[in-house]
Amino acid sequence: MSQNTRTYVSRLREGNAEATRLRIADATRELMLERGYAATTMAEIARSAGVAVQTLYSTCPGGKPALARLVHDVSLAGDARSVALADRPDVQGIVAEPDPAKKLALYAAMATGMFQRADPFQRVLQEAAVSDPVMRELLASTERQRLEGSEGPAEHLAEIGALRDGLSIDRARDQIYALTSFELFDRFVHTCGWTIPEFEEWLTRTLHAVLLAPRTQ
Repeated sequence: MSQNTRTYVSRLREGNAEATRLRIADATRELMLERGYAATTMAEIARSAGVAVQTLYSTCPGGKPALARLVHDVSLAGDARSVALADRPDVQGIVAEPDPAKKLALYAAMATGMFQRADPFQRVLQEAAVSDPVMRELLASTERQRLEGSEGPAEHLAEIGALRDGLSIDRARDQIYALTSFELFDRFVHTCGWTIPEFEEWLTRTLHAVLLAPRTQ
């Protein structure tokens, strides 16, 4: 078998696996939005996705909590590709942008898009976590990962000399983490009635104000 043929077969398999993950994620999301986490069964998800129950376990080891995590991850990313966040075009565009203020505008737009995609299912996870310790740990785990992930943009701003004087990377990370939380999005958009563009514009201005050195604003 030639190298080109092996590459083609490998890409075909990756594409098939991605399509299967997406079908499973879509079926899980639809059923859990309709019935809630607890009332949705693995058999129903498999039937809706058109796969065997065993395929659910092989695709997402860990059972129903792992499927909920898959939906969460797909909602944030916008697809089922196994591509690290740092390698995605949105993030690469932020890194490549030379203007720190524009970087944060792009970052705010990316975060707002994630909130919009994850919004309905986030409520399913939060409701399930009230009575399910496994789901509580899943949400706690995603928050820990969000905090860790917020260090990347903080370090990047520090490396290019854009952070406000006296602001450490740790404190910048903490503020990025807190400001880009689902809870803030939920309160502004659903409780206060802000539009999505209004929230994005506020997030952009607030990130600028707390993170950037005055000379970059």
